[in-house]
Amino acid sequence: MIAVLCAPAVIRNIAFPTSLIQDDSGQGLAEYGIVLGFIAVLCVAAVVFIGDQVKSNLNGIGSSV
Repeated sequence: MIAVLCAPAVIRNIAFPTSLIQDDSGQGLAEYGIVLGFIAVLCVAAVVFIGDQVKSNLNGIGSSV
């Protein structure tokens, strides 16, 4: 009885992924999000690797003033 009631929902859901794959309306937004995330990771990596050098330079400038 339960399998008979669930069968139409299963048949409808089988067709759903194909229509989702063919729909590319949000593709541009997703690409911008990926690029923005990549830029954010690069910025964090740059701050981690260069942060100590910038800190020592700023401390030297501050002590000379």
